[in-house]
Amino acid sequence: MLRVALILCFLLSSLPVAAEKITGVASVTDGDSIEIRGTRIRLHGIDAPESRQFCTRPSGQSWRCGQQAALSLSDRIGRRSVSCISRDTDRYGRTIAVCSQDEVDLNAWMVREGWAVAYQKYARDYVPDEKEAQTAERNIWSGTFVMPWDWRDGVRSP
Repeated sequence: MLRVALILCFLLSSLPVAAEKITGVASVTDGDSIEIRGTRIRLHGIDAPESRQFCTRPSGQSWRCGQQAALSLSDRIGRRSVSCISRDTDRYGRTIAVCSQDEVDLNAWMVREGWAVAYQKYARDYVPDEKEAQTAERNIWSGTFVMPWDWRDGVRSP
């Protein structure tokens, strides 16, 4: 009987876990992170400039692109409800998710608008959106910038 119970436990633990849906009014932490009802959420497949990160305009003027990325996401979301489908949990305990509002994928929107890049180390979902933003020279793509992962590693100028 113990053997059957152990086999049953093993089989049940190997079943895929249903993706959790998190819905509610979101507060923006930065350009790729939000919080809904106490759940910290990292937007899947994208990486936005850090809040303290600067980019350089074609004129040579620096600007706070990381802060602007967060503000743009906040403006886009407003006080309306956001719905996120979890994919994973990161090493900081944040839920990794694809989030949408009014049937618009917010992860894709951030990349397509040039406020974030496709985080190809983890996913290739948003590569076409990045190419579109880059070709159109939207926002961070209008000048020069350090990729967010390089900036976190200490590279501070393009």
